[in-house]
Amino acid sequence: MDHGAVLEVTGATVRFGAELALDDVSLRIYRGEVHSLMGENGAGKSTLIKAITGALPLDAGVIRLDGDATRFRSPHDAQRAGISAVYQEIDLLPNLSVAENIWLGREPRVHGRIDWRRMRAESRDILAALGIDVDPQSVLAGHSLAVQQLVAIARAIAVDVRVLVLDEPTSSLDLDEVAELFRVMRELTQRGVAIVFISHFLDQVYEICDRITVLRGGRFVGEFVPSELLRVDLVQKMLGRAAADVETIDRGERLPEPASTVLRATGVSVGSRLVDADAALEEGEVLGVAGLLGSGRSEFARAITGVDPPDNGTLTVDDVPVVLGSPRSAIRRGLVYSSENRRTEGIIGDLSVADNITLALQADRGVLRRITGAQRRELATSWIEALDIRPADPERLARTLSGGNQQKVLLARLLALSPRVLVLDEPTRGIDIGAKVEIQRLVGELADNGLSVVFISAELEEVLRVSDRVAVVRAGRIADTLPAGALTVDSLLALVAQPDEEAPS
Repeated sequence: MDHGAVLEVTGATVRFGAELALDDVSLRIYRGEVHSLMGENGAGKSTLIKAITGALPLDAGVIRLDGDATRFRSPHDAQRAGISAVYQEIDLLPNLSVAENIWLGREPRVHGRIDWRRMRAESRDILAALGIDVDPQSVLAGHSLAVQQLVAIARAIAVDVRVLVLDEPTSSLDLDEVAELFRVMRELTQRGVAIVFISHFLDQVYEICDRITVLRGGRFVGEFVPSELLRVDLVQKMLGRAAADVETIDRGERLPEPASTVLRATGVSVGSRLVDADAALEEGEVLGVAGLLGSGRSEFARAITGVDPPDNGTLTVDDVPVVLGSPRSAIRRGLVYSSENRRTEGIIGDLSVADNITLALQADRGVLRRITGAQRRELATSWIEALDIRPADPERLARTLSGGNQQKVLLARLLALSPRVLVLDEPTRGIDIGAKVEIQRLVGELADNGLSVVFISAELEEVLRVSDRVAVVRAGRIADTLPAGALTVDSLLALVAQPDEEAPS
């Protein structure tokens, strides 16, 4: 037992049926440190976090808080003990105000009634500490995913927190917002707060973390100091094999071949968020879309797939003008969309993998043309095998899968529709390097087989690696479209960050 640790886990074991999700795992967290928990998707990170935050009981092992053995029966128990978590998928109420979300369930009261003035004032102070200039009375749904993520963090630190778990907190943040978050994290550690930081961005881990614990296959691999561990060695410990053995792709050097234009957008506008967007997508092409948060990249994806129908402009499929008034109308034209928000617009966690895969196909067929049980099993099994979804159990609940495998389930759902155009918004956000490479390679294989792909990512290196051409989005406009092979990460960053004098008001 380590008496200096604020939180210590020894011998943690969790079983799901016959499967060992955690096998004798240990973890030590000290006051005033940032401790990174690293591993591939499915390594056991989420299971361990759920155990120490009261969301999941241990089958064996001990959790100690300040040296005393403890057992949390619920997340509420853990929060009362000073352990709070902010997860990658934002768990807030978008229809409520920012202040209401920060104080939900613990609202300040006077004579039994909510003290709204105090709640707003304290919310404003907490947000200011995070560097966010947001009206506490504004509705959460009106803000970007980045701001919503910061509000979730504000909620976690609004109480007397001793251990703060941040699960992929930077996945929706731009560089300036990451810097602000790191500033707040350092301030918290100076107050003695211990932070568990989970991220797949190695640069961020090495910048902010004091120690690293690596898990692989549900087992403890080791505890390391970043300054004493090369990044290539960290990747090897996470994967169980050398980083050089992970096969990567690079379409940027591919010589373009003549192809027909499948989809063309001309002068497409959606309010002030997307203005006069022009783009063309060829058969078998991967068109990368690069832009800062709020630049209009997601608005472009939603406009060309009927999620947010354009106010102006024209869309053509095979040179024939089309009106896409809904996602269903887009699907019938062969255009499918995968949202950046997997939780609210993607995976249905309480349905099985098979039901998730067949969901869109059944919706397209309608209630009178039911997919039979045999067809459902055959379809799900074929896509599980084709995309290497793990574990290969079609009846397993989707929420129990790792983030990378959930993303594969979403891809299977869309590919089951036999689309011609696949629009992917942040398909690798928050997944580990191994799963990320698998998704990237799959996109390349699909394009090689004639599928046209729009690929949106905040990681510019990934955009260049995956894409044939790159559309640069700035201030709601597609500023330029260039061959990926003619760009570097630095030159692309300069393009996306360049001020746009014609930005919409």
